[in-house]
Amino acid sequence: MKGRQALKIYFAYTTQYLKTLMTYRIDFIFGLIGFFLLQTCGVVFVTLIFDSIPQLEGWNFHQVLFIYGLAQIPRGLDHIFTDNLWIYAYWAISQGEMDRILLRPINPLFQVIMERFQLDGIGELLIGIVLLVYAAINLAIDFSVIQILLLILLVISGTLVITSIKLITCSIAFWKKRSGPFVQVAYEFNQFCYYPISIYNKGIQFFLTFIIPFAITSYYPATWLLGIEGPLNGVIMPLVVAFVFISLSYSVWKIGLNHYESAGN
Repeated sequence: MKGRQALKIYFAYTTQYLKTLMTYRIDFIFGLIGFFLLQTCGVVFVTLIFDSIPQLEGWNFHQVLFIYGLAQIPRGLDHIFTDNLWIYAYWAISQGEMDRILLRPINPLFQVIMERFQLDGIGELLIGIVLLVYAAINLAIDFSVIQILLLILLVISGTLVITSIKLITCSIAFWKKRSGPFVQVAYEFNQFCYYPISIYNKGIQFFLTFIIPFAITSYYPATWLLGIEGPLNGVIMPLVVAFVFISLSYSVWKIGLNHYESAGN
């Protein structure tokens, strides 16, 4: 019964969102182009760096571009499917929106995520795919079927890691009422992982691997695909860290939900 209700809610949210999207399709198109151009500026920055230097701590232009593209794909997927968490972090929880969610006999987190899709994130997703393919061609990487399947798995786990970090910081709103700034600060660390984290000191590398582990969404899988690291660091460690953070974030969300006090003084 719950499965059927979940599907009904999912299709209801999707239908309503698509109707809204068609009503404001010009806004959607401009948003899509805007995000695409924003990420293009980052690529221009990388290009300017390598116009001045031949290598960045032993990494060549196309290797860095490969990492940059790989970082964009899970970020784009997270942007498309879980962007609604930002709204709950900034104001929805403080204004009692969870009351409406909790009245339904469906998992509250499922409802929050399914309420809204942000298709602007397609711009990030597209540029990530383009950069990854372009860099792979120039690096003459010949992917095997197993590598492609593992890459898809790593992209999914990387997306879940980004969502997990967002969910943990969003859940702070159950205690603080508003946690948007916490989400924003944590999310900004993602930009460090557009580049090889080996260019940073050991403390930052540890932080980006185990504390706010954005590095496992791009850098570590890239080192394995580029033949720099073996599957232990490039595949197994990212999947283990992803599992830990997915579990941790959902636990924090449930604890926060138990502390929810609705709107009021």
